[in-house]
Amino acid sequence: MDELDEAFDAGARRYDLLVGLNPGYHRHLRSAARTLVEQTPAGGLIADLGCGSGLSTRALLQAGATQVMGVDASAGMLRAAQAKSWPGGVRFLHSPAQDLAQVLRDRGEGPLDGAFAAYLLRNVPEAQRLDFLRALHAALRPGATVVLQDYSLAPGRRPLATWRLVCRTVIKPLATAVDGNAELYDYLEESVVTNWSPARIAAAMTEAGFTDVLVRTVPGWQRGILHDIRARAGGARA
Repeated sequence: MDELDEAFDAGARRYDLLVGLNPGYHRHLRSAARTLVEQTPAGGLIADLGCGSGLSTRALLQAGATQVMGVDASAGMLRAAQAKSWPGGVRFLHSPAQDLAQVLRDRGEGPLDGAFAAYLLRNVPEAQRLDFLRALHAALRPGATVVLQDYSLAPGRRPLATWRLVCRTVIKPLATAVDGNAELYDYLEESVVTNWSPARIAAAMTEAGFTDVLVRTVPGWQRGILHDIRARAGGARA
């Protein structure tokens, strides 16, 4: 993951600008955040995993969250997040998301009341994804809700063809012109193509101990490409 973290470090300065040029990015992020916050007790602690420059953290606050711990392995992204203005209930932690349960134990914190992970799972090496989901489950209180949002191609030719076309005619030319970090966006294209399908993600979450797993795609050009996966940590509600 070190090379990927370095790539995100390099892209941190222009990240907000680039994702903001994606039609629907902020709207879909807010919708997923709202789904989580509505299922989380008022004042509960939510981990924003792979928080990046803080856009997902901001979406959680806009949805009504008051206690958010942003977690990211990229020091550059965290610096971009910490440079912004935040209310007192927001803090940031430099750590791989896979280590969160252990980090919380070491700090005498937790369990979490909810977790949000936007555009994170496909950046976890495939061999480590199930372990990551198990670690996430271990960090949550029983019954807590988790919402993942990520690019994950549904079966069929249209989602793949649409994604390839948008990457090669819009995303990569624009990113190269604005940021010059072409390697990161080459990685973006292929990471989506090789990511688990929505059904595979749901199955892995069930295997990791989550229940009530629900998958839905977003409307618009990203239909069948961008998905929200909502689930609960197994066990009785605390």
